[in-house]
Amino acid sequence: MIKVENLNCIYGEGLPSEKQALFDISLEIPDGRICAVIGHTGSGKSTLIQHFNALLRPTSGKIYIDGLDITDKKTKLNDIRKKVGLVFQYPEYQLFEETVYRDIAFGPKNSGLSESEIDRRVRRAAELLEIREGLLKKSPFELSGGQKRRVAIAGVLATEPSVLILDEPTAGLDPKGRERILSIIGSLHREHPQMIIIFVSHSMEDVAKTAEDIIVLDHGRVYMHGSVDEVFADSSRLLETGLDIPEMSKLVLALKKSGVDINTDIYTPDAAYNRIKRILTENGG
Repeated sequence: MIKVENLNCIYGEGLPSEKQALFDISLEIPDGRICAVIGHTGSGKSTLIQHFNALLRPTSGKIYIDGLDITDKKTKLNDIRKKVGLVFQYPEYQLFEETVYRDIAFGPKNSGLSESEIDRRVRRAAELLEIREGLLKKSPFELSGGQKRRVAIAGVLATEPSVLILDEPTAGLDPKGRERILSIIGSLHREHPQMIIIFVSHSMEDVAKTAEDIIVLDHGRVYMHGSVDEVFADSSRLLETGLDIPEMSKLVLALKKSGVDINTDIYTPDAAYNRIKRILTENGG
């Protein structure tokens, strides 16, 4: 579990340029959840997730991961990084090894694992990220954008973290690559049912398809936090902040305003189809 207590972050504290990025954030993310973090640019999304693996240290407040206080100065960074894997936006730009295999093996190798354990982790991560055996011997620079993205994620997954954080995992990908990444996130969730998966996204469609919980940040504060059903059922609150909502949510809100008796927690095409079909049947349509 991730537990955050009264987290504050101030950049340049005490300087003329001082700016507070996070304000008194408290939240919990249970084990085994896929949690999306959404909000406008500048809302604090990247700042928040960088606190989870101690890339940033809080000005005040506490963060516990599996009971470990990662904000305690006595806690070793290496212990934190073993628990939390962070994949930055456009991670393919950080690939640097001669082969895909060596790139995926970089993290486990630095952990001092045996060659056999490193090999097991590399091949398992490659399998989960749908990286074929033949690609492992290739240079990562010979791969497509989507393949590079999956290699970068595999490199973090090979460290076997209990928390996997993905910053805009589908950014810049074509529709096919986007769907593949979202499908893989679902597969990782099934393969590692206790692992917390957190992803930052600007796409409400991606969030609706993939997430179980949503954290909505607004000007460095938690504006909403709940299950996908709970958050999208209150789509009007999201619209008030200027955030977008799934297309199906827009349709449902329009039907609701026109007098149709329909629940507002509908945000996927299948759910909308089933509900509208039921309404038509009940009304003799």
